[in-house]
Amino acid sequence: MSRYTGSAYKRSRRVGFSTLENGKDLAKRPYKPGQHGQDRKSKPSNYSIQLNEKQKVRFMYGLNEKQFHTLFVKAGKLEGIHGENLLKLLESRLDNVVYRMGLSNTRRGSRQIVNHGHILVNGKKVNIPSYNVKPNDVISVKESSKEHKAIKDALENNKKLPEFVTFDKNKLEGKFVRLPERNELSADIDEALIVEYYNR
Repeated sequence: MSRYTGSAYKRSRRVGFSTLENGKDLAKRPYKPGQHGQDRKSKPSNYSIQLNEKQKVRFMYGLNEKQFHTLFVKAGKLEGIHGENLLKLLESRLDNVVYRMGLSNTRRGSRQIVNHGHILVNGKKVNIPSYNVKPNDVISVKESSKEHKAIKDALENNKKLPEFVTFDKNKLEGKFVRLPERNELSADIDEALIVEYYNR
């Protein structure tokens, strides 16, 4: 399945959730896309609610269905709560960690930065966005990429860092300190519905 390259705003409107985490995608038109987007008032089924929740998270992290399901299965093999484990695995992806450190304004942008080889993990170049970052791994910008315009522009936004990552803007280097706690992630996500969707 090819990667979605359409409008992120339209995707957010479809699931009624800001997948860009900034609210801009729903600011002007907070209703579903399409001719009858404002007129849909039918009560959704349980399946529809579960599917929508799964799509919210999948769109937010920019994964295709196969990648998302693979992570779901992997999360089920870990100790702890299945849904929370899934969110922790998603947050541990290299493209997401780069996004959390403020090196890009969007996850799509951070994926591109990683793909193009601008990022080092523990001093070694990694160009795989799905690379699983471990606690205490050091993430840095390659020396020849420190003047990269997209990275510099993103850092000027002074994005607040979550507590599970650190980043030094002078060195362009940070650390994935630990796995996030559930209360540090979006309260608008009900991961239990995703578990119900796959276990139906």
